[in-house]
Amino acid sequence: MYLALGTGVLYGVDRHFYASSITRSARTFGLGLIVALDYKINFRPNPPLAASIPALHARNAERLAGLLQSNGGLYLKIGQAIAMQSAVLPPEFQKMFAKMFDDAPQNDWKDVEQVIREDFGKSPEEVFGVSFSGDPDKGVMERSARASASVAQVHWARLQDGTEVAIKVQKKEIADQVGWDLWSFKVVTKIYTYWFDLPLYSLVPFITERLMLETDFVNEADNAERMGRLVAGEPRLRDKVYVPKVYRDLSSPRVMTAEWIEGVRLWDKEHLTKPWEGRWRQGSPGCHGAALDPPKQEKVTEIVRSNLIDERLKPDRDWWKGKDGQGGLGLSLKDVMTTMIDLFSAQMFLWGWVHCDPHPGNIFIRRLPSGKPELVLIDHGLYVHMKPDFRHQYCLFWKSLMTFDNKTLGEIVQGWGINNADIFASATLMRPYTGGDNSTSAEIRKGLTGKEQQERAYEMQQKMRKGIKDILADEKKWPQELIFIGRNLRIVQGNNQFLGSPVNRIKITGNWASRSLVDSPDLSLSQRFKNLGNHLLFKFVLFGSDVYFYAAKVKQFFGAGGGMEDDMELQMKKIAKDFGVELNHGVFEG
Repeated sequence: MYLALGTGVLYGVDRHFYASSITRSARTFGLGLIVALDYKINFRPNPPLAASIPALHARNAERLAGLLQSNGGLYLKIGQAIAMQSAVLPPEFQKMFAKMFDDAPQNDWKDVEQVIREDFGKSPEEVFGVSFSGDPDKGVMERSARASASVAQVHWARLQDGTEVAIKVQKKEIADQVGWDLWSFKVVTKIYTYWFDLPLYSLVPFITERLMLETDFVNEADNAERMGRLVAGEPRLRDKVYVPKVYRDLSSPRVMTAEWIEGVRLWDKEHLTKPWEGRWRQGSPGCHGAALDPPKQEKVTEIVRSNLIDERLKPDRDWWKGKDGQGGLGLSLKDVMTTMIDLFSAQMFLWGWVHCDPHPGNIFIRRLPSGKPELVLIDHGLYVHMKPDFRHQYCLFWKSLMTFDNKTLGEIVQGWGINNADIFASATLMRPYTGGDNSTSAEIRKGLTGKEQQERAYEMQQKMRKGIKDILADEKKWPQELIFIGRNLRIVQGNNQFLGSPVNRIKITGNWASRSLVDSPDLSLSQRFKNLGNHLLFKFVLFGSDVYFYAAKVKQFFGAGGGMEDDMELQMKKIAKDFGVELNHGVFEG
């Protein structure tokens, strides 16, 4: 009775004052221990308490996916990060973690109002100059979120001066949970690092620091403004890329107000390519910061006075689809993807300031009056900074990959504390690196011939574990930025593949890597002049990449393939099987 009463009181206090943080942490430790024991006992060729190794993976994938979804918040963010890299996990985990991309439930309006009051000391009506009673002299705001993610949700509003904004409000419980959640993550990773002899814990401080910054919307506003300045200063991008304006006077650590963006999401391939129904030399709504046409005041007043929480006030603005709704932006997917790869290559090789979450939901496409695409980049919470020396090394690393310069490649990765250049090169290119000595593949295949399937699967996964240890061989030298740079590369590769591989991604990326060694202001004039000569030679080398790309396009035209990215994915699946890894889904599946 005392135990039940004490537990009930603790649960009530935790739920009311700590947003269930203690309960969530206890759930994490309990399930983490169960999963660890299950693998310790059963991860062997013939598991004593499981039908097979796949069955072992399946039940633990279900446990972990259930934990992440029930805990929500930052746990969902961690789950999504794992899901983006889940191709290197067993198939059972791939299927489970695809669910991490489902929309998170949105908080009630009273919770949103509470966050705004706590941060500004005023009501939403006072902060944004809006009315929920139909005052024609005030602005309006939707109380139902337009989008909801793991950490925040977004509301549309029209300010008193007619400006339309997106108000991103952090979920009320996040502030109470974030410290506990990251502490739990650290403890579990520390235990797993020791128990399974994998060098993971050294990465945790850097990852948790980045996740913590994602919950600080002042940091996000800083990132957005910095990226806007960098784009504006680059002639190759300033008329093709747009970063929404942030309204600092309406922003706080948990609320960020930015310009409202009308556009087509990158995943809506149909509306990107369907014929343009607008006028000649006319752009889509809001292109390059153009004013949006205002909604009809009478209709807005009528909706507001009905006092329905979930009513939509924002005009649809879909005239560009035509009267029958069958139109689109009439854009070339090649132009869209070229702009995207140019942008993220400039971030990586020229500026050293990398947006690490460029998934299709964070990219809008608009049509300029010229008929060309404009890419709008949102959600600037997660960035990594590459120091000049590391950025120059990374440029040279990519050049060496493209030219099979194994000597330089080996020297660079050894300086990063990586013992296996082949594995890391393949992971970077998202295709098998064939310029090395193939010693990795030979070592993996050695000793596996003729063994039973269960034993073979077990030994291959053990070798994969060794491969991870080889990449993270020297934890002190390993550039931790590579975690998020690799994430960026994988998402961009997935975007290109999803759109049908309209461009030669590797050639564009390699060209930026080489050219940035010429343009980088951090290098001396003599170094830049020397790099210019090397860059001109490098342009000839890229011809081989073009041959591969256009051969893949010809096959695609005749229905014999899905394009360059699909062909490379098939090659990666073959080489990955040698590592005991099943690459059986796309990066955005689910």
